[in-house]
Amino acid sequence: MSPTIRGLTLLLMVSLLIWSATFGTCNARRGQHWKHSRSFKTSMYKKKGTNHGSSHQHKHGSKSKPKIAPPVAPAPPKKGHVSAVIFDVLHFGAKGDGKTDDTKAFQAAWAAACKVEASTIIIPSKYEFLVGPISFSGPYCQHNIVFQLDGTILAPTNFNPFGSGLFQWLEFTKLVGLTIQGKGLIDGRGAIWWQDYSSSDPLDGESKLIVPLNDSVANLQTPVSSSLVGKMPNIKPTALRFYGSFNVTVTGITIRNSPQCHLKFDNCVGVSVYSMNVLSPADSPNTDGIHLQNSREVLIHNTNLACGDDCISIQTGCSNVYIHNVNCGPGHGISIGGLGKDSTKACVSNITVRDINMHNTMNGVRIKTWQGGSGSVQGVLFSNIQVSEVQVPIIIDQFYCDKSKCKNQTTAVALSGITYERIRGTYTVKPVHFACSDSLPCTEVTLNTIALKPLQEHYHMYDPFCWRTFGKLYSATEPPINCLETGKPLKNQIQTYHDVC
Repeated sequence: MSPTIRGLTLLLMVSLLIWSATFGTCNARRGQHWKHSRSFKTSMYKKKGTNHGSSHQHKHGSKSKPKIAPPVAPAPPKKGHVSAVIFDVLHFGAKGDGKTDDTKAFQAAWAAACKVEASTIIIPSKYEFLVGPISFSGPYCQHNIVFQLDGTILAPTNFNPFGSGLFQWLEFTKLVGLTIQGKGLIDGRGAIWWQDYSSSDPLDGESKLIVPLNDSVANLQTPVSSSLVGKMPNIKPTALRFYGSFNVTVTGITIRNSPQCHLKFDNCVGVSVYSMNVLSPADSPNTDGIHLQNSREVLIHNTNLACGDDCISIQTGCSNVYIHNVNCGPGHGISIGGLGKDSTKACVSNITVRDINMHNTMNGVRIKTWQGGSGSVQGVLFSNIQVSEVQVPIIIDQFYCDKSKCKNQTTAVALSGITYERIRGTYTVKPVHFACSDSLPCTEVTLNTIALKPLQEHYHMYDPFCWRTFGKLYSATEPPINCLETGKPLKNQIQTYHDVC
């Protein structure tokens, strides 16, 4: 074989060897790349802090454990929802038969729930729980507790649990974020508490304005036979009271036949009441529907109130109160006051009452103050009030007196910035009654779109009345209200610096 041929043959064999080695290496590298690609991606995800589940973890003996996120505190329960941590009163010994005293079971359930934030106490449906006077109190309870009331809570059938007298039956004090919700009932069984009420005494300070045509409506008080055991205390309890609490909600429930006020908020900030009911007879004395005192940032709406006194009563220390879409009646209307009793100082401001239906009430929207008081009421709006068979729809009375006679005094709570607009419907006694203080007349009282028609029923009827009331008519009224004085009074100064709110 010639040298040339041998050289070519050798060159060809070397080329084949090189090609074979390269092919194997490429296959090996290709296999290695395929096998380790997921490990590479997993390491990249770990560097980024992303967890993509077990399918992306190493399969080559790695014993590293996945990191576990620290526990997150539960968020407060959404309104209308029940939290995961539940305390059912039945599990704490409550019988729910309407006869056994379940007070201790309620206390035990509360003591447990108090320790857990956003917990829920369950009062189950189809049970009746007899509960004596009880206080569900803080201030060391956790926040955002839900009181889920779907059953019935009954007041005691005798006076003994109330001793010489208590201001409330069910009380919630010094709590934050409490919600009472559900479709249940709080039944005060108050008829027996009303029996000692003297029908000869006036039911309301404005009763002096009501003169019957005959004796057919002179006595509205229903006699009640006694069935309770024990001596009646001098103080009648409120059914449900909140004191010193923040961000309180009451929704869905019904409160019936309280011995006195049905629902009271005292020294509270951030109150929400909606979609609830109050039910008691028109002749049940002093049974206010909702009573506000020293409370601010209050919202009340979409609520039905039927009682024997004010549907809503706004007392001293209240500000930033917004009430709308409320049905009121029977009852004594929606009132600010009485303020300034026993020469006290009263301060009320920024009150809005609108979109209200009132039927068969004694009063409509009212401001009432006692002689001799001090302080002020200012920034009040009554708007879009529909009245039907209301005795006196619009009232300012600075000579309020719930006795047969009260002492005449010169000092008074100052009233200013009171607006009435779009108040329509029928009245049965008098459309407007403005009786302001001689020494401190009402100022900046404005009326706009007032349309009230008389409806003769059982009472003598009267024309609009104004005394020392200064303000302005922004439109014609029905009937004409010609007694309002224009401008400002010559002398209308608050007596002392102490009287300023």
